[in-house]
Amino acid sequence: MAAISNLAGCGHAAGSSSAVSFGERRYSELRSLPGLNSRISFPSKTQLAVGHLGKADKKLGVRMTLVNDRVAQSGSLAKASEILAFDLVQGALVKWSSVMAKSLPEPPTAVFLHGILGSRKNWGTFTRRLAQEFPTWQFLLVDLRCHGDSASVKKTGPNNVSSTALDVLKLVRQLRITPRVLVGHSFGGKVALSMVEQAAKPLARPVRVWVLDATPGKVRPGGDGEDHPAELISVLSTLPKEVSSKRDVVEALVQKGFSKDVAQWVVTNLRPSGPLGSTPSTFSWTFDLNGISEMYQSYEETNLWKIVEDVPRGVHVNFLKAERSLHRWALEDLQRIHAAEELAVEEGGGVEMHVLEDAGHWVHADNPDGLFRILSSSFQ
Repeated sequence: MAAISNLAGCGHAAGSSSAVSFGERRYSELRSLPGLNSRISFPSKTQLAVGHLGKADKKLGVRMTLVNDRVAQSGSLAKASEILAFDLVQGALVKWSSVMAKSLPEPPTAVFLHGILGSRKNWGTFTRRLAQEFPTWQFLLVDLRCHGDSASVKKTGPNNVSSTALDVLKLVRQLRITPRVLVGHSFGGKVALSMVEQAAKPLARPVRVWVLDATPGKVRPGGDGEDHPAELISVLSTLPKEVSSKRDVVEALVQKGFSKDVAQWVVTNLRPSGPLGSTPSTFSWTFDLNGISEMYQSYEETNLWKIVEDVPRGVHVNFLKAERSLHRWALEDLQRIHAAEELAVEEGGGVEMHVLEDAGHWVHADNPDGLFRILSSSFQ
């Protein structure tokens, strides 16, 4: 298994070289590559892949990303730092890289999208497990706009669900990837639906979409003991941009009524403020909280029922409801999804409902084994 990571949001300038693949024996050659700007990890003793990207051919339409294998035909690729930070986790049998897109068949790819105040790291352990079980697949993990290492990337357009989806479409186009599976948790679920909505039709390749514990329409906040994103964003906006202790932040959030689990998860967004390698005296937030507030408002307002009730041919939409997340699902939601299931069969698409037992909203943390079993059907 190999892991490719661009350092998009870290302020490093990208060079103009293309993506290349190296076996373990050629690792010593990496230092001789000028402008190399990738983090390299060794999850196991298998192939090592390094990703590096140059400038985009703007003549090619972004809307082709999900519908055509020939995404980029000429020109160089956009700088990774101009779009989104990402990790590409590849199974041991994947030999493909974006520069070899024309000479090698593209491996099946799944895109994983996090929720509000999350990051691509939320999916790291889970996708590495998938890569071990399905070694011919690769898994693209992104930091959405205003989050993680993408927070420092300047963005155009409003901070809403549609623009966030367009960012991801631009990234997969840049990487010459045609996703077969889209997985989005909470806010990321609506982003996945919006990607399908914006993609050109008809799709040349079937796409399976997984919307994890989110509905296409009205957003219902957490109940007692659950997360309250709008309130959490509001409280975070009152905290200093730099703090001296993560523990102090956890205690402050708990005093405001948030669970300790949520508080500890939030402080994973704190990064040492000092020089790399020095003992940190202060920590700063990695996210753009103002932008995230706008994104969450858009999440509440965005209605994507149309894409579910008139699902495009070749698209299969899977909704996963967490068993203990009753507050997010009204009877009306379930009835509309079941009605869409019957209609989709007649129209050549697909809609399906799943329930993840013994899990609250944080499905990949509460019951990773159950989630793994359910999602595995998409990678067979």
